[in-house]
Amino acid sequence: MGFVELYLGTGGYSNDDWQGLIYPAGTKPSQYLNLYAAHFNAVELNSSFYAIPGIRAFEGMVKKSGGRVRFAIKAHRSITHERDADGEMYQRLFESVAPLRDVGMLGPFLAQFPYSFHRTRENRRYLKGVVERFAAAGEILAVEFRHGSWESEEVVESFRDFGVIAVSVDYPPLRGLPGPGLKVTGPIAYARLHGRNRAKWWDGKSAAERHDYRYEPDELRPWVEWIVEREGELEQVYLMMQNTTRGHALFNLVMLRELFGELGIEVDVNLEL
Repeated sequence: MGFVELYLGTGGYSNDDWQGLIYPAGTKPSQYLNLYAAHFNAVELNSSFYAIPGIRAFEGMVKKSGGRVRFAIKAHRSITHERDADGEMYQRLFESVAPLRDVGMLGPFLAQFPYSFHRTRENRRYLKGVVERFAAAGEILAVEFRHGSWESEEVVESFRDFGVIAVSVDYPPLRGLPGPGLKVTGPIAYARLHGRNRAKWWDGKSAAERHDYRYEPDELRPWVEWIVEREGELEQVYLMMQNTTRGHALFNLVMLRELFGELGIEVDVNLEL
């Protein structure tokens, strides 16, 4: 019996500052996904947060990725930030990904709620409605909270009951943010590692500044150990690096490959830097 299925990748792949790293200088953005797919077996699609791609766009992603990349789809901002999504918006989201679903390349949908989304009665009620929408469509949902008020065993237990993936996170060690650690609420675990740039997390002018951080091996090793310790409970693990600025995520994925390798576990990261 093999190890749990590991899907390692990054938050998005359209990063111009990766030219000279995994994209040769002068590479056109239209070629990024094809090159990305040669190195990693998973990716988070960020563009769906801003505008839901059409079916043809997803057909193009299937073709460009050669069928080897598992896509996690970020939920549209009307669901997580504006919180005014109607039935039509949900239907468009679910129908658009049919090309991925048809060839087994669809991973979980990711609902990333902002720091301002605290654990209140109103927000719990809203979240329940979102969960019910995804459950009715038969879709797998992973939920990330950025506010520490959601850090409780009660929330983890309710996610287990509703079949929702509680996203595990790695943030800078700052007051108000959730702490690190692997949450297991079912057969699929999902972790997002954002880096630990304390100085720029609140004061950075952009997401690129906040995510300008490269992990050291001793900071990533606990994540490898947590996954190994919980292996018997899991079928799949998504480990997605968000510190994409200046290619930090690329170096850290190679580092993760080496850390898993120390334990005799092979991961699908085909990259030398």
